[in-house]
Amino acid sequence: MAALLNTELRPLLGSLRAEPSRVESGQSESSRVGSSRVETSSASAGPSEPLCIPLGPSEQQSIEPSRAEPNLEGPNLAEPSRTLRDRTLRDRTLPSRTMYLAELHLLPRQVARAVRAVLEALHGRLGALCWRLASLSLFLPLPGWRRVSAPSRTAPAGPRRERESDDASPTPTSVNYHFTRQCNYKCGFCFHTAKTSFVLPLEEAKRGLEMLKEAGMEKINFSGGEPFLQDRGEFVGELVRFCKQELKLPSVSIVSNGSLIRERWFKKYGEYLDILAISCDSFDESVNVLIGRGQGKKNHVENLHKLRQWCREYAVAFKINSVINRFNVEEDMNEQIKALNPVRWKVFQCLLIEGENTGEDALREAEKFIISNEDFEQFLDRHKDVSCLVPESNHKMRDSYLILDEYMRFLNCRNGRKEPSKSILDIGVEAAIKFSGFDEKMFLKRGGKYVWSKADMKLDW
Repeated sequence: MAALLNTELRPLLGSLRAEPSRVESGQSESSRVGSSRVETSSASAGPSEPLCIPLGPSEQQSIEPSRAEPNLEGPNLAEPSRTLRDRTLRDRTLPSRTMYLAELHLLPRQVARAVRAVLEALHGRLGALCWRLASLSLFLPLPGWRRVSAPSRTAPAGPRRERESDDASPTPTSVNYHFTRQCNYKCGFCFHTAKTSFVLPLEEAKRGLEMLKEAGMEKINFSGGEPFLQDRGEFVGELVRFCKQELKLPSVSIVSNGSLIRERWFKKYGEYLDILAISCDSFDESVNVLIGRGQGKKNHVENLHKLRQWCREYAVAFKINSVINRFNVEEDMNEQIKALNPVRWKVFQCLLIEGENTGEDALREAEKFIISNEDFEQFLDRHKDVSCLVPESNHKMRDSYLILDEYMRFLNCRNGRKEPSKSILDIGVEAAIKFSGFDEKMFLKRGGKYVWSKADMKLDW
């Protein structure tokens, strides 16, 4: 990093001396070389924290003060003034080999361009160090650059009362990571719609998953959108392998509509996947078309049976998710579900989320799909003999899921819409999860924690 800065800034450092009028007009400035940094201050400078730019030894020697001051480290030292002596004592606590610039807008334009070029070159490689450059982004907006940071491992402990509050934060035992919003289906009741096309770079996603593991995550569920759209399933495949092989999570699962999954994916990644959940809302293909799961000549139900067979062959636990709505609430699915014999059949009551499937800024209008609580209970009663059925009403579902969006922000649904926290990549898991609205008691009450590792399941593959 220092070498890159030297390459970009060396030709321009002299211009700071050559253009004193830019810096000194209407301002007061003091610079010192002995402490291996230059510190400029402005009469109009605000309380913002100074910007730190590491310099190499050659740059430290080449910088000259704009005004003559005693060289505190040279021979025959003159007695420094009280102000200068106090500043010297203060500065000994700061990192050496650093140039402090209080007001970036005072720098010559070409220096600003060089700094921008340096940061663009370092994009994606700074990782946890990016927080040191955060203040620079306020003055130099960089295309495609977003500050990311990991929580400091050496951060000083806060007051006792604050630590006790932190201890009360929920543990991210089971997390649903919706890493993409894009989908090849158009289900009319979808509550996580294609509002963006953003997907984190693979390495950043892995870094966030590692942070979640350190915070206590035991199960990760990848969802969307449609997870198999990104890189034809390679993206989610690599995340699955990373979570099982590197993070050694007890449970890794995927929720998919199943239309894009191929057998070659199972051959490459099947051993790392514990559960594959396929969305199936009806065993009547005409109803699937009405809902929005139709894809031309492809038959959703036929594909479901093919996926069930692949799960059996490659030792992946098979699960079915169904959203009960106005178009399938009268259907009897007993025979088909028992024939497929999933480890779990999650049955959801159709849910409205402001900004997703209802409201002015929504991409769907799900009001026509909504059913009453009584209708939902009647459907459950009709299927009470299905042993793997796991029902979830609107009341149980709304706050009992930890949902992470494409930016790795927790989504709080308590007010009927998805309100995002800051990204865990920016503020850490512990700080972000406080804004998740997660109801840990309801999570446990609805059976959110179960035997979710295929190593512990007694299944006849």
